[in-house]
Amino acid sequence: MKKVNAHLHTPYSFSAFQNIDEALDMAVDEGVKVVGINDFYSTAGYKAWAEGCNARGLYPLFNIEFISLNEADQKAGLRVNDPGNPGRTYLSGKGLSYPIKLSEPYASQLAGVVKESNAQVEAMCTRVNEILLANNAGFSLDFNWIKTELTNGLIRERHLAKALRLKAYEYCRNNPLDLRLLFYKLFGNKELKSDVNDYAGVENEIRGNMLKAGGGAFVPEDPKAFLPVQTVCDIIVAAGGIPTYPFLADDAKGGYTDFEGDLERVARELTERGFHSVEFITTRNGVELLEKYASYLHDQGFVVTFGSEHNTPAMEPIELFARNSTPLTERLLQINYEGACVVAAHQYLVAQGLRGYVDANGQADRSKRAEFVKLGNELIAPPNLPKGEA
Repeated sequence: MKKVNAHLHTPYSFSAFQNIDEALDMAVDEGVKVVGINDFYSTAGYKAWAEGCNARGLYPLFNIEFISLNEADQKAGLRVNDPGNPGRTYLSGKGLSYPIKLSEPYASQLAGVVKESNAQVEAMCTRVNEILLANNAGFSLDFNWIKTELTNGLIRERHLAKALRLKAYEYCRNNPLDLRLLFYKLFGNKELKSDVNDYAGVENEIRGNMLKAGGGAFVPEDPKAFLPVQTVCDIIVAAGGIPTYPFLADDAKGGYTDFEGDLERVARELTERGFHSVEFITTRNGVELLEKYASYLHDQGFVVTFGSEHNTPAMEPIELFARNSTPLTERLLQINYEGACVVAAHQYLVAQGLRGYVDANGQADRSKRAEFVKLGNELIAPPNLPKGEA
């Protein structure tokens, strides 16, 4: 069974990886053979991903991620897959065309989302500098420097947290006492809980105390930053992809969002909303409940894939595990591989101008899923190669 990680962020959005080569080298070292790039709002990393995979004998999947809004769910107070914001809905597109092709008005809609997202982070950068000045920090952040040195065009709040951590350490010359005093002031008289050498932990605290809702530098997103769910699905289909719903499933306390708590109902609702593909970030979930959800959805005809994201500063393995580093079961490995096969077959066909797993309206004939699994398996593991060389 070939190992698959179908959802990986790179520095083209925000990532634990320094560059794409680091991600793909880790995949090779850990025996992961199928890898999916899955950046927020961006396909800019596709070329480097394709070339890097080709050089290493890996099979690339070309994906994208959005944050969208369902106004009806928002008005109903329904938490979908963002536990803190009713109506806000994360969506992925799987198996986009490569080379990427995106016509109007979809290209402009995507560019508009990137512009609004960057503008929000720039406004937060201004507020961070106001806090630094008010606390006589002795330094400030240069938004253009952040954009040039820390990003590949798309700027996230995590880039801002990283920039503040870097500049604080530089100014304090890595002195632990000076750093703790500085962050105490910046956090509104709250102690830094992380060890100063735990860079990921420090950046997460910067983000939580300053950049999230309730923090001194928080700036709410403009509604224009969130396209309607249907518009996002239209962009994904126009780019050749399969609209995919990312599950949160069970949290550490065994809780679920309003939308996801009833498995049979959410499967019906997703089908009615036109989704034929779902995914899980496996480290979020207990292995038993992950198998329950993934197996049921797979049996209902959904394409099911798994990933790790790697969209935080913390470095984790590329090989997938459930919560508490629990290995995935054989059933889960099989489901994930079959899902990757469908995505591989879809993107192969669409790149040639042919119909993929979903049609031009995003609809799928689930009875044909096995045919796509077969084609995808032949693409990922060509039968004419000697064993071990696929």
